Amino acid sequence: MSKYEPVSAEVVAALQTALGAEYVRTDAETLEKYKTDEETDPRYHHLPEVVVWPGSTEEVAAVMKIANQYNVPVTPRSAGTSVSCGAIPVYGGIVLLLERMDKIEELNTEGMYMVVEAGARTVEIQEKANAAGFLYAGDPCSADSCLIGGNIATNAGGNKAVRYGTTRDQVYAIEAVTPTGDIVNVGARLKKKSTGYCLEQLIMGSEGTLGIITKATLKLLPLCPYKLDLLAIFTDLDKAVGLVPNLIKAGLNPTSVEFMDNAFVRSSSDYCELKLPHYEDGFYVIVTVETFNEDELESKMEQLDEICSASGATDVLEADDRVWKLRRNCLESTRVLSLVSTSDDLVVPVDQIANCIRHLTKVAENYSFKLFTLAHAGDGNLHFQILKGEMSDEQWEDEVSRFHAEAYPYVYSLGGRLSGEHGIGAKKVEAMEKYTEPVEMKMMKEIKRALDPKNILNPGKVFNA
Repeated sequence: MSKYEPVSAEVVAALQTALGAEYVRTDAETLEKYKTDEETDPRYHHLPEVVVWPGSTEEVAAVMKIANQYNVPVTPRSAGTSVSCGAIPVYGGIVLLLERMDKIEELNTEGMYMVVEAGARTVEIQEKANAAGFLYAGDPCSADSCLIGGNIATNAGGNKAVRYGTTRDQVYAIEAVTPTGDIVNVGARLKKKSTGYCLEQLIMGSEGTLGIITKATLKLLPLCPYKLDLLAIFTDLDKAVGLVPNLIKAGLNPTSVEFMDNAFVRSSSDYCELKLPHYEDGFYVIVTVETFNEDELESKMEQLDEICSASGATDVLEADDRVWKLRRNCLESTRVLSLVSTSDDLVVPVDQIANCIRHLTKVAENYSFKLFTLAHAGDGNLHFQILKGEMSDEQWEDEVSRFHAEAYPYVYSLGGRLSGEHGIGAKKVEAMEKYTEPVEMKMMKEIKRALDPKNILNPGKVFNA
């Protein structure tokens, strides 16, 4: 385990000189605010010793140089929407916020790209692109609140990943600060590149352990003028999950294929104060298709309706904004039912998503906790929200541990992995060490040590360096 020095008055003074006193806080109220992200279980909470708000890449670099000089850990934090304890300061030290660096610097319509700072809100990037007739395809469910830097650092997925890929597929290049405080620009606005290691891809998705992303050049796409959102409602789980492979095989190239089990349908409906068809017994599959041609959209609508009906859908309806409101509020809705929960975002090959949902839903019946199931079904990403409810801490820990001991090996047997988009954070470090192939883990640790010899940047995340 790395050993760190406490944040001394000398460290605070150095940070104030670098950033300005108003952007360096050590008061109890601020420290309390940043002891967690979306994690509600107090056992995972850790107080930082100081919170800083740099306003430029150069100031981020200055913070990292100070941290290395005084051997103090740094936890970079975007909007704090992580559900894997990714923004929690496990070893105290400095929490570094990127909120001040929120500019959208350029939207180039000729080159179809956008240059943004890490603190820009994802929804504002989407809206600005749309207003210019383009699409920024990154679309995590927390888009209204999350920041682009955190999206890139975790390689966020979201609703459109089945067609357009995850966040790293939307990025040409990044500017980042290394763990030792150097500024680096990696990647380029090119369709292809075989010039050395692909360092931008290494830093993206590393959960803030290999660099702090401060700026990015994002890809923009033409905005499809024709779009259909369809809601297929099933009253049988097997038929609902069986729709996904039928859609994929049909070659419809959907933008989204989202699955909600009935527990989520009911909890999110109650939370949003909406009552849609089959509230009591429905499993929802939301399908989005987009085209550049109205006739093509009509053809896909007919084909989609036929496939859903043939797969056993009870109702096939056009989905309006209410349906997407339910989908986006699913995780938030469960907080009303249980303040403490844990979220898994297991990922398997797309052709195995139906088998995975069926099997693990059945396994969960042997436990006392409540299991709610979501899926970005079109890309094989399965979300289990496990609710503690009235269980004791001891029973909760025991049951979740035993369920994971069954679920994780099964997922790996299908060719899957622990996380499709939420990341490992601090919450799944032990599982990451257990299920990762030893040589692969060795390579990752050697990369971390080479770039961050003092283990200063976001320690306690992904694996034990």
